[in-house]
Amino acid sequence: MKDFTWKVFYQTGNIDTYLLFKEMEKEHADGPDMLDEERSSPDFPVM
Repeated sequence: MKDFTWKVFYQTGNIDTYLLFKEMEKEHADGPDMLDEERSSPDFPVM
């Protein structure tokens, strides 16, 4: 999905698409298999 988003941004230059790509990239770096509930858990370390 990130590749598709990047290709759309590359072809269109749409800033919203780029921001979506960056958000997806950040979420992937945080842990692609984690659920939102796990990230908000009190046991999850705060960075």
